[in-house]
Amino acid sequence: MGKSTRRIILIPSALAILGLGLFWAFRFEIRSSQNQPVIDAAAARYKVPARLIAALIWQETRFNSACRGKSGEIGLMQIMPQSAEEWAKAARIEDFKPETLFDPGTNILAGTWYLARAIKRWNTQSDPLPYALAEYNAGRSNALRWERSTTLPPESFPEAISFPGTRAYVKAILKSYRTFGKPWERW
Repeated sequence: MGKSTRRIILIPSALAILGLGLFWAFRFEIRSSQNQPVIDAAAARYKVPARLIAALIWQETRFNSACRGKSGEIGLMQIMPQSAEEWAKAARIEDFKPETLFDPGTNILAGTWYLARAIKRWNTQSDPLPYALAEYNAGRSNALRWERSTTLPPESFPEAISFPGTRAYVKAILKSYRTFGKPWERW
């Protein structure tokens, strides 16, 4: 095999590997862009950073709107039907049905409302996000218990979370949120 033949084989192979590497690095951004208009609308409506919404969706479902959780959670943001009913009541939606949570627009609005409410509840903390994310994942009573039980400074709150899954969840979302748009900083 001559040098020119090897180049013909190596160049496309190198480009394919580079393309896969770029896709892997930017997969979060690529997947979130499909729902970006809905995310931006929910972010503006409920005053929650769009990057935080995207990071939560990535952690929950990797942007798969057909996901259904083991405990009955539905859609992109894995909303429980009871939580969605609370949102629907607050939003004055009279004919709400839990099946509509499979619609990305409905799901993102309901989930962002729920997250915004949790953030507001923890707004006395220097950084309410870890507390709000713990509440979103494990419920208000658990988040309150972890907050009361720790002697750690507020910035170390994730370490006080006694559920390993919730602790990892909070840390992963915060990492994605802080590096969204900068995937090279994830490693």
